[in-house]
Amino acid sequence: MQRHERQELLGALRGYLEELADSGVDGLPLEPAGASAPPAGVTATAPVSAASPGGATAPAAAGPAGGDRSQRESLEDIRSDLGECRRCGLADGRTNLVFGVGNPHARLVFVGEGPGRDEDLQGEPFVGEAGKLLTKIIEAMGFTRSDVYICNVVKCRPPQNRDPQAPEVEACSTFMLRQVMAINPRVIVALGKFAAQTLLATKAPITRLRGSFHDFHGIPLMPTFHPAALLRDASLKRHVWEDMKQVMKLLADETQ
Repeated sequence: MQRHERQELLGALRGYLEELADSGVDGLPLEPAGASAPPAGVTATAPVSAASPGGATAPAAAGPAGGDRSQRESLEDIRSDLGECRRCGLADGRTNLVFGVGNPHARLVFVGEGPGRDEDLQGEPFVGEAGKLLTKIIEAMGFTRSDVYICNVVKCRPPQNRDPQAPEVEACSTFMLRQVMAINPRVIVALGKFAAQTLLATKAPITRLRGSFHDFHGIPLMPTFHPAALLRDASLKRHVWEDMKQVMKLLADETQ
């Protein structure tokens, strides 16, 4: 290619990227050539976008996992973009918006469904009875809450703790996806049916999803039972611990 041809091509590409930036696009979802396969034991069923069990689809996070962390947006950027969100009707009944908490560079991210009463009052995810149980699980895994990152699919409490509805998921879950991609963890744990089905764009029951890893944009994702379910049925604890042992093994194998 001649020098003037290269210059024309670079000029055209620069103009195209500037147009994308002006329209709010900050990344291109391109899979690098020769991308490696998912880790052994990971089911390669990642969706291009996350859909709620009700069928609403949230925009896909921009770009695959990995890459230069300095070129990805920060959690502060996402929180600023979210603002005092009123993108859906859940804002009318909230006390506090519940964004997320923990290590912005965490190797392990937990994603739940949505805030409950205690979370709505305190503005922090998983601080009620289910949250206390999650903290015990995290500590049993050898971590503290400050080591991991915890967030929810939706950021405001649904009335009477009902499942978020499709328009609410559509308005909110893209921020959760951006949080995950900004952190770029080594493993994601989806807590409960709703979070797992939303992240994996499936209606499969949690009893079928849990117990094995699924691929989410190049990140291994382990679905498991929600801590609230364990409070109702203690027999589920052994299943959750089996799931967490797989997570611990994957993280340990990566450090060797």
